[in-house]
Amino acid sequence: MTMSNQELHGLAQKQFNEFAASLLGPGGPFASYLRGADMFKVFDQNVAFYKNMFEIATGASALTPDRKDWRFQDEAWTSNPLYRRLSQAYLAMTEAVEKMIPDDLPLEEKARAQLAASIVTSTLAPTNTLLGNPAALAKTLKSGGSNLARGFATFLKDLADNGGMPQQVDDSQFEVGRNLAATPGKIVHKSELFELIHYKPSTDSVYETPVLLIPPQIGRFYFTDLAPGRSFAEYTVAQGLQYFAISWRNPSPDESAWGLEEYIEAALEAADAVATITGRPRLNLVGFCAGGMLASMVSGYLAAKGSKLVNSLTLCVTMLDFKVDAALGAFRFPTLLSVAKAQSAMKGVLPGSELQKIFTWLRPNDLLWNYWVNNYLMGETPPAFDILAWNNDSTNLSARLHDDFLKLFEDNILLQPGAFKALGEPVDLGAVTCDSFIVGAITDHLTPWKACYQSRRYLGGDCTFALSNGGHIAALVNPPGNPKAYHWIGPAIPADVDAWYAEAPKLQGSWWMSWTRWVADRSGERVPAPKALGSKKFKPTIDAPGDYVRQ
Repeated sequence: MTMSNQELHGLAQKQFNEFAASLLGPGGPFASYLRGADMFKVFDQNVAFYKNMFEIATGASALTPDRKDWRFQDEAWTSNPLYRRLSQAYLAMTEAVEKMIPDDLPLEEKARAQLAASIVTSTLAPTNTLLGNPAALAKTLKSGGSNLARGFATFLKDLADNGGMPQQVDDSQFEVGRNLAATPGKIVHKSELFELIHYKPSTDSVYETPVLLIPPQIGRFYFTDLAPGRSFAEYTVAQGLQYFAISWRNPSPDESAWGLEEYIEAALEAADAVATITGRPRLNLVGFCAGGMLASMVSGYLAAKGSKLVNSLTLCVTMLDFKVDAALGAFRFPTLLSVAKAQSAMKGVLPGSELQKIFTWLRPNDLLWNYWVNNYLMGETPPAFDILAWNNDSTNLSARLHDDFLKLFEDNILLQPGAFKALGEPVDLGAVTCDSFIVGAITDHLTPWKACYQSRRYLGGDCTFALSNGGHIAALVNPPGNPKAYHWIGPAIPADVDAWYAEAPKLQGSWWMSWTRWVADRSGERVPAPKALGSKKFKPTIDAPGDYVRQ
């Protein structure tokens, strides 16, 4: 009896699977990957790779780098036959590596494979070497090698002072309180965990219902108050909104026991202070990134207690469902998570420098090798940029909060009604029935915008979704007046995110404008602006941005 090609293919696949399982063991780290592999597909990919290399060698290849790829901007990559072939060979190799990842892998395994592939391919880019970088080579010849001398000195300094990572910013031109975090305000309450900032109104009248910002517990709050003209805080008060913000204290090993319970209590304390200061029974709660998770927990807790304190909820670049197709899924690996927990427990904190390295390796081409080339091969000083200066001003994560985050990450219990408890109260996000506004960023690698959109599924009440241009942070630091700014916005009604995207109108300008109008519509009447900040109970003390931001 003869077999068809399809039957032969199936038999070969079965034999290969049995061989792989017996060689590596049913529970081995590579067994599941190999069981999903199609050797005929791998063979086809190898044939395609060799075909590409043959066409490159003979000058017949049509492969060209992306015009936006910073690595291949020099004209030598198109005019010089050697460099043109080098770029084409690199592109062929990158394509082959990426196609080796099976499409049907589980999301987390696929995320780990994609992360590994991006690290390998970005590391092997020819532009990371002197001879493979025509711009660096030309500069070396023109300067007599002075660029390499400067670069080597910088490399040695980074090796000693920056954990061997290239500096991303020249932060010497920035100072917190002078040209960063400079929006006028006062500290009106201070606890062990946070300082509460009451910003000075810049209009004669203000909306009666105030706004409270909960920033991430990781990093300084002032990415929401960068240089004047680029500050979310400055713009918000200019629209007549009464604006308050939390500034978290940077934990040391002595504060290793601070966990989600303590941060929830702190956020509730801040909310009560805002309500007392303004004399209003309700407030508009805003959370950015991990602060959005905390804002959701606080809202869920208050809903469970029957409180109507939260008038509206805004979540910016916030994922509530962690089992989605996101770069962070690459770290959902039991051994890796156990090691991470043990390290932070031993030190008392997860140092900010370690977190920064993790985020850097999620985007190695832009956040590592870009600066490697600029600093070491070109011998240039990194740029002076306010976002990067903020990013360089890292903070620690307490061991308990790190452990709590990892449990949420592993078990995804925030989505299960009643499974997560805040201060002993079972939380059901569906009981949060106030209006919500969710912001995603179109090129976000940490919290993909489609995952942010799905947060609407777990909240009650009407939801508006805005999709901003930019990445995780750049989309948030998106002031009006930028001619390149745009966003899509519309009711988050369709269950299918692609259907929402097809229907939502695209608007020029920043999402800040749409959000301030949205929140103003839910903030009651305009009343005379307060002549003094704080209140009798919460007296103003030092000027914003306070002490904790400088620790």
